[in-house]
Amino acid sequence: MLATPEERVFLDARRHGVVLVQPLLRALVLAGTGAVALLGGWPLSAAGAALLVAAAIVALAAVWRWDRTHVVLTTEKLFVVHGVLHKHAAAVHLAKVGTVEVEQPLLGRLLGYGTIVAGELEIPCVAEPREVYGLVERLLVS
Repeated sequence: MLATPEERVFLDARRHGVVLVQPLLRALVLAGTGAVALLGGWPLSAAGAALLVAAAIVALAAVWRWDRTHVVLTTEKLFVVHGVLHKHAAAVHLAKVGTVEVEQPLLGRLLGYGTIVAGELEIPCVAEPREVYGLVERLLVS
């Protein structure tokens, strides 16, 4: 994703783990329902086993997406990239960024995550967004 040999990476980080809360809760509900169905005897036990498999797939997919999504800051651009076989990236060139904003709700301030808005690019659930903001600001003035 680097455009030139002179471009250097200043940050390559995953999004905050809070993005895993919703899918893991969904997987927990599926697993709990599956466990209860397993205790119900045949034919409910077959449905319970299927729900347990579905819960495992939901959890693994969520962790896989989280692990493969990175926020990257280079000397020339800020971007978020995700995927393994088919990479997707959304980027903004720092030279074209007018302002950079950090949005942090109360829970975000307590847990250390927030949304970075740089021009047209909005990246939710960034870990330590104030530090990322500071890095972007330093690169903008240099």
